[in-house]
Amino acid sequence: MKLVSIVILNWNGKDFLSKFLPPLIKNTTADDVELYVADNGSTDDSVSFISNNFSTVKTICLDQNYGFAEGYNQALKQIEARYFVLLNSDVEVAPGWLKPMVDLMDSDESIAGCQPKVKAHDQKTHFEYAGAA
Repeated sequence: MKLVSIVILNWNGKDFLSKFLPPLIKNTTADDVELYVADNGSTDDSVSFISNNFSTVKTICLDQNYGFAEGYNQALKQIEARYFVLLNSDVEVAPGWLKPMVDLMDSDESIAGCQPKVKAHDQKTHFEYAGAA
């Protein structure tokens, strides 16, 4: 069992994956971290794109589009890890982004969840909140 599994739920998101997977892989280099893309019944070539370009990324192919919450629920049933990071496919991570969260979670068993600051991609001085920075 890995310490951290990062899970991206994807539905027809090849363009986002091509843009945001490379920096995620580059900025997530720990041996005890796995990266998954859970494909939510895509009809584009997302899954073949991942397998052809990102050998370190594992895929989970769901048999249909379960929507956001149930898609993640279906995927998480198939993964074992101490911590899960649910990451949207359109998020660009910075170097060192994961370690502070893991350190925080390891430091206090009463903490059930945490998240990093999320800045707007096009306006990095502003926080992102569901599109309303």
